[in-house]
Amino acid sequence: MNHDSFMREAIKLADDGMRSGRGGPFGCVVVRRGEIVGRGSNRVTSTNDPTAHAEVTAIRDACAKLKTFQLTDCELYTSCEPCPMCLSAIYWARIPTVFYGNTRQDAAAIGFDDDFIYQQVPLPPEKRAIRMQPLLRTEALATFQGWAAKPDKVKY
Repeated sequence: MNHDSFMREAIKLADDGMRSGRGGPFGCVVVRRGEIVGRGSNRVTSTNDPTAHAEVTAIRDACAKLKTFQLTDCELYTSCEPCPMCLSAIYWARIPTVFYGNTRQDAAAIGFDDDFIYQQVPLPPEKRAIRMQPLLRTEALATFQGWAAKPDKVKY
């Protein structure tokens, strides 16, 4: 298989998921060494899970199959430019390359406008539309100190 084949599979997953009523028109595959190791389609509405975007479900699938939480030797093919949440998941999974079909402007044109989130992310917490307030930091820091001192932690 080649780049076009992998993208066509992502697009097929998007189409199948949309037509079956599982969620929005988004699909994704994770590829490792020329083989699809993870598949996902948007399942937000069918699972009542706002994080069940195609990229997240494909990353979860790949990580489960490969028994790892880092996909450093993988590529991701998605039918649409990743939203801020999915982009963050891609960074956390350490996926070095992303191919996408539709742009975020294409998504906005059909009602999936992530621009508000993109605008909110760089703002300081006190300026965001969602109220964010620090609470019990001293107590919370104790757990962080425990992590810092933990000799057998698995770093990620």
